[in-house]
Amino acid sequence: MRDVVTKEKQMALEFRVSGRIAKPVHEVFEAVADPQKLSGYFTTGGAKGRLETGATVTWDFHDFPGAFPVTVVEVVKDEKIVLRWAAADGTPEQGGSYDTTVTMTFSGLEDGRTLVSIAESGWRDTVAGQKASYFNCEGWTGMLCAMKIYLEHGFNFRLGFYK
Repeated sequence: MRDVVTKEKQMALEFRVSGRIAKPVHEVFEAVADPQKLSGYFTTGGAKGRLETGATVTWDFHDFPGAFPVTVVEVVKDEKIVLRWAAADGTPEQGGSYDTTVTMTFSGLEDGRTLVSIAESGWRDTVAGQKASYFNCEGWTGMLCAMKIYLEHGFNFRLGFYK
């Protein structure tokens, strides 16, 4: 007899990555919210627009050309940034485009470092959705590593890393 999996029993396509950066919360938060700083280690093709609630900004990556529109859902200074952007698997044959939600939190630690957590959710429960979620999990992990190196040591780890 085949095992029938109901929608309630299926695993949600979401993830969370975290890292500690040896800088105060405000400095780490600004490294994401400020487009010039973000372009120094992550959006190597440039970021346009400060992350503020209600804004739509663009992120471009030198190694993955093309500006990506990013909708800023919520910003709580030095605490949280919530974004929405297009899922990488949203082709017409897969039901059309849709967005995923990215939530970044910033927590000051007793030793002066900042804990950054990035969660993304909202992919369709398909093979393509799973693949896209894994790709983004890798990307956000890379972003945290690049931000740590940039803020703590002053250089751009991402340049030439992907291509």
